[in-house]
Amino acid sequence: MRIPIHGLTNGELEEQARALLPRGHGFARRIHRQAMREGTFEPEAFPLGAEARAAWSKHFSFALPEVVRVESDEDEHGQTSKVVIRLEDGLEVEAVCIPMGSGRYTLCVSSQVGCKMRCSFCETGRMGLLRHLRTDEIVAQLLVARHRLGWPIRNIVFMGMGEALDNPDNVIQAIRVFNDEAGLAIGQERLTICTVGNVEGIRRLEAEGFKRLNLSVSLNAAKDSLRSELMPINRRTNLAALQQTLMSYRPRRNFALGVNYCLLPGINDTRSDARAVAAFCEPIGRVLLNLIPYNPGTMPLTRAPEEHEVDRFIAWLREEGLPVRERATKGRSVMAACGQLGNSEARALRP
Repeated sequence: MRIPIHGLTNGELEEQARALLPRGHGFARRIHRQAMREGTFEPEAFPLGAEARAAWSKHFSFALPEVVRVESDEDEHGQTSKVVIRLEDGLEVEAVCIPMGSGRYTLCVSSQVGCKMRCSFCETGRMGLLRHLRTDEIVAQLLVARHRLGWPIRNIVFMGMGEALDNPDNVIQAIRVFNDEAGLAIGQERLTICTVGNVEGIRRLEAEGFKRLNLSVSLNAAKDSLRSELMPINRRTNLAALQQTLMSYRPRRNFALGVNYCLLPGINDTRSDARAVAAFCEPIGRVLLNLIPYNPGTMPLTRAPEEHEVDRFIAWLREEGLPVRERATKGRSVMAACGQLGNSEARALRP
């Protein structure tokens, strides 16, 4: 089986090439840069002999997935675009290009085909987990965005399909590949992992020693009974255990945890809910709460909140002393907004 170049850092490709190739391994670093920065794998572009070129093609691959379709939504924030890509086994995943202002764009990448977390407000959770994405399949989403679609991506968030920390080996390797100075050179401060509260995965991240990596946690309820109903992972790891893990997660002195809260009218939007959220966050240290208005999908739990309801809940949180920002809704019309990524046809492929 050939080794995908885009699943390796520059130095790792050089190491593999030295081990596998009788000659031509000295061009490994240049071949890796060509793949990552130009989106091509062309051993013939280098002064290699026929035997060396054949050996590179025999042992290594650089196959980007097929773009099935791109759907875009234009609003006052700019153009949000969702790309559906088909993997080599025929399964599909989605990534989203999000405008952040000043010509900057963030790519929301997927880490799994489907998801086993089964959060009740999330389209992906209704698919169940079909499989983990390999490192090269995660990295390929950025390469497709940049080199096939021409999107000027600056930041990466692991907030697409799947629970990133349920696939830690491939996600952590993808972080290394994204961050590799000799390759894609995306600073850790421009990478964000979002998790439903996978405490084992959070501890694994801490052990890896990423100092500048951003972390955000989907909270969505700060009362155990409600959170267990909305997010089944809470039945395994309750709020007290999650809070304790987050209190000890301090990769750097000025670290600020992102706390994501999807506002569900009639479900988690009372004054009491706001107090509970503040009480959960208070001992953790620096936090920034991202308030996300609910985006109804194909099987909505409730309606989208009205603007005055969002403003009211933000005011309550600020009264409690929490720093809050509202996450602007982008891509709703093309099912590219938070909680809307999924593939209804793929559900039939579940084992």
